[in-house]
Amino acid sequence: MTDAPARPRADLRRTAERYRSTPAEGVETRHAFSFSGHYDPKNTHFGALLACNEELLAPGAGFDEHKHRDTEILTWVLEGALAHRDSRGHGGVVRPGMIQHLGAGSGVTHTERNIGGADGPVRFVQMWLQPDVLDAPPVYGLRGVERAADGLTLLASGLARDAGTPALRLRRGDAALWLVTAGPWQPLPELPAAAYRYAHLTTGSLGYRTVPGPQGGGRSMVPGDSVRITGDAFAAPTAGETGAELLLWEMHSPVSYG
Repeated sequence: MTDAPARPRADLRRTAERYRSTPAEGVETRHAFSFSGHYDPKNTHFGALLACNEELLAPGAGFDEHKHRDTEILTWVLEGALAHRDSRGHGGVVRPGMIQHLGAGSGVTHTERNIGGADGPVRFVQMWLQPDVLDAPPVYGLRGVERAADGLTLLASGLARDAGTPALRLRRGDAALWLVTAGPWQPLPELPAAAYRYAHLTTGSLGYRTVPGPQGGGRSMVPGDSVRITGDAFAAPTAGETGAELLLWEMHSPVSYG
């Protein structure tokens, strides 16, 4: 999808629909978009988002050194700990409650592995965003996240309005990543408006109506499900019996080529 449709839409994608790959021993990836040997010309991106992968690395497993260029890479760990090291000398361990940003820029190689000595897997969500500044020096950021009392926590942003906040800075001037939380049976906080919004449920359950009003059908989400939102679709989202946590991309323009 490259352009916003004429009418609002909430396109629900189930976790079971993801393309599954096993690129290395002990590594399992579930892809939301076309990747490597799996190509669907109708599913290459949404807004400026190029990838949203659910990753599972067994003890001792990981991704050997590989290269990225001109991609903003955001990592959110759900369980365990992920060790990162790159060719620019950056290193860190990402744990639950931390957000990591690697701006690949002109090119960087890195490794990602389940932390040494772990007796359980590391589970994480990794998202790739197209930057609007190309061939820039690679950058790296890692920070702990203090969750906002209102349930809407800014994790990373390139928008001018968010300069000076603790959020990691993205090299795309019209996109932001949020952590959204709600308690049992509680409505989600008011979500930021944007031409493109992508919601990925990480914990709990969630119900919503496809569009506002009686025309909207009811839908439910479980962890790993995602919804691609345009316009005022995705109405009245409400957490289930154990609450809900989701990652939400706010994007004001789609990818641009050439």
